[in-house]
Parts: sequence; structure tokens; C-alpha cells
Amino acid sequence: MGDDTKDGAGAASALKLAVPKGRIAEKVTRLLADAGWGVEASERSYRPRCAAPGVQVKLLKPQNIPQLVALGRHDLGFAGHDWVVEEGAAVLELLDLGFDPVRIVAAVPKDLAPRWRALGRPVVVATEYERLARAFVARHGLEAIVIRTYGATEVFPPEDADVIVDNTASGETLRQNGLEIVETLLESSTRLIASPRLCAEAPEKWRRIEEMRTLLDGVLLARRKVLLEMNCPKDRIEALVAALPCMRAPTVAALHGDEGYAVKVAVDRDVVPSLLPRIKALGAVDIIEYTLEKIVP
Repeated sequence: MGDDTKDGAGAASALKLAVPKGRIAEKVTRLLADAGWGVEASERSYRPRCAAPGVQVKLLKPQNIPQLVALGRHDLGFAGHDWVVEEGAAVLELLDLGFDPVRIVAAVPKDLAPRWRALGRPVVVATEYERLARAFVARHGLEAIVIRTYGATEVFPPEDADVIVDNTASGETLRQNGLEIVETLLESSTRLIASPRLCAEAPEKWRRIEEMRTLLDGVLLARRKVLLEMNCPKDRIEALVAALPCMRAPTVAALHGDEGYAVKVAVDRDVVPSLLPRIKALGAVDIIEYTLEKIVP
């Protein structure tokens, strides 16, 4: 399992990985496991073991990870792009995992929507995203009071705030609370981030980070694809190959006894339902669909 080295040299050479707690943790740890970097954690431990040797893992709130990676307290980690921007963290975003896509939006009560910029007094803005909210206020030239919230920002209007700046996936929670989106400030998803100083200062760590990024990217790509295998008569092969979407070109091999061809192709998972009837009509038979674990282009 993980590297249990306790001495100073071992600690210095270990790759320090910050993994987010909370709702995103399960997706991140499953991705790490599929890439061969499995993380084993107990319910009470903030320092789980990692299947990759020489890796120290710590569980942290996702809001804290960008700044800690920027400071060099951790070499790499996972965090939402929104928190990278909100914290003004000087990190490298190496990979967009696509997990938990959200928008950071400004929203107001519906009856306030036509006049929220001209209330005749300072606008009260409630938010967990103070930096983004203040930039929003500045763009609109507003006089405003920004209130820092600690969750459940949508409950502040209308009694306690005129505007909120918050994250939303579908906007449904905002609608249920009588709020209307007036501007999208940012689009966000979970990213793999790293300390920019490692490339020059710790090339061996940087090499491991690049290897990890390649493996994670390979898993994410494989999740979007399936492998199709099929047989095809000789007189139908050209039409079939022309109809197949693929990463580069289908693999085509002659069947024993000159009985036609075997065709293999990786395709996007979401096209399979419409693709299968089409290729069957073009002569494909004995079609087999496989799931994939990794694809490294």
C-alpha cells in the first residue's frame, strides 16, 4: 500500500496530494482507484493511505485546497475552478475532470429583477464568493455591502439581501426560492491542480504528476467510449467502415478462410444506441460491445 516513511528525507520526497472532502470525494477517489492510485480512508482519518508508493494524502475541504497548493503545502490536489478563482490561487489547472459542473451566478428576487441596479441605496449582496461578488459589484458600478454567508445563501433574500452570488447546477433551487438569475459570473467543474513551482524545482515530482495526469485522462476518456467488435462480409466492408465513427481508423482484419472481415472500433458511448441499428443494416454481424478501463492516446 502507501509509503509509510516517517523520516525527513522520505517526507520531503513524498508527493503530497490533497483530496477534497464532501460530496465530490466519492467521484475523486473512484477516479484515483481506476487510475491505480486507490485511496483507503477510515471514517475518522484525514490521512488515508494511497496505493501508489511515495504518496501522502490528506483530506481537506475543497475551498482550502487551491490556496494550500499555491503555497506549496501540497504538491497537487483536486478543487473546483470556482474556488481557484475565488481564492486567486496561483496554481496550474492540469486537467478538467468534468465533475460537478456548476455556474456561479448572481440572482435576485423576481419582483426586484427590473430594478435591482437602482434601489436608491447600497445593494446588499450575500455570498460565499466574496472575491467574485466584489468583482461583480465593481463591473456594474454599484455601491454595495457584501455579506459573507456560510451555506444556504439562497435563503437570504428578500429580507436579508437584495442579490446573492451563488453556485447552481440547474437553477432549480433558485427558482424554488423565488430567485431569478441576472448574470452568470463563471462556469466551473472539478480540476486537477498543481503547484507551478514543481516543474523547475522538483522535476522528479513533476514527472510523477504528469504520469498521474495521463492516467486520469486515460480513465476519463475510457468512460466516454466503448469498444465495438463485429464481423462483416467482404462485399459490405467499405460501406461499413465509412459509417463508423472512430478515434483514428477502425482496425480491420481478415477472417480465417477468407470469410470476410473482423472490425474493431472505439466509439463514443452516447452514439451506440443509434449506431448499432445502422451498422447492422450495413452488414455488421456478431456485434460485441465492451467497456474500457483506460485509453491513452
